[in-house]
Amino acid sequence: MGRASGRAVTISAIAAEAGVSVPTVSRVLNGRSDVAPGTRERVEQLLRHHEYRRPSRRQGHACLVDLVFDDLDSPWALEIVRGVEEVAHSAGAGTVVSAIHSRASDRRQWLDNLRVRATDAVILVLTDLDGELGAELERLDVPAVAIDPAGVPALDLPTIGVTNWSGAVSATEHLIGLGHRRIAHISGRPGLWCTRSRLDGYRAGLGSAGLEPAAELVVEGDFGYESGYRAGVHLLGLAEPPTAVFAANDQMAMGVYEALRRSGRRVPDDVSVVGFDDLPSSRWASPPMTTVRQPLTELGRMASQMALRMVGGESIEGPRVELATELVVRESTAAR
Repeated sequence: MGRASGRAVTISAIAAEAGVSVPTVSRVLNGRSDVAPGTRERVEQLLRHHEYRRPSRRQGHACLVDLVFDDLDSPWALEIVRGVEEVAHSAGAGTVVSAIHSRASDRRQWLDNLRVRATDAVILVLTDLDGELGAELERLDVPAVAIDPAGVPALDLPTIGVTNWSGAVSATEHLIGLGHRRIAHISGRPGLWCTRSRLDGYRAGLGSAGLEPAAELVVEGDFGYESGYRAGVHLLGLAEPPTAVFAANDQMAMGVYEALRRSGRRVPDDVSVVGFDDLPSSRWASPPMTTVRQPLTELGRMASQMALRMVGGESIEGPRVELATELVVRESTAAR
């Protein structure tokens, strides 16, 4: 049952089938709390069954863009929101930001909300982009774009990412150029495309200088500050600690800063540190952090532009776009 048949179903028909009033269905659609749980569930089931969608408020123009993340607790999420909202606002479109926390129930709720608020386009920043999600979006006839700093989707939709591998190579070669040979890497969350690409880039950078990556110098993190701190403590406790650390993101690099501070060591006098992202906070770290700039705001801008073009019926060039990363050298790295 496609989108057209969903539009043919009226609120009145849903109300009649549910045995409730039209205002009650309207309250469910608007997320009001003054509806009994059993009634809400019955109405929502019927809305899903009939694939009901509110008619678009402005035919032919995007009026609402949904931006959905796994979580919103990472600073880079704000940079992406900034870029998406900037373009959407200029186009006269609204932006709805959601987090589904990788839970099936939250994803189901988000899809239900997507249906009833007549969303015109979706921007996905999710690690789990499976065929079921793609089928739901296709049923709703909502154009979608994926931003994948955290993973590569298995869906047939346009994606925007960055040059993770070459960024990691440049970070590693920068440290080698400063005379470091015992260089550690703190990797990101296992199983993600960016984690693998940055680890491979680190290994390639070492290989280009004829260096073998020592197994004890590669420590798994999860992109969070705490995992960077724990990895830093572990590395500093080795019989032969590294003289430099390349962390797969800025937050973990800041965790290494703290591990060094608590051990009485200094950045970069004792250990040089490089991050990945170039979050605004990295330039205000003490000392300011050398990092690989990932154009997060531009990712958001480009995704928003692409989504709005798709709503307008334009074709998109190619299935994937990659934006360049850039090494930003500050004061957290020094010659060995």
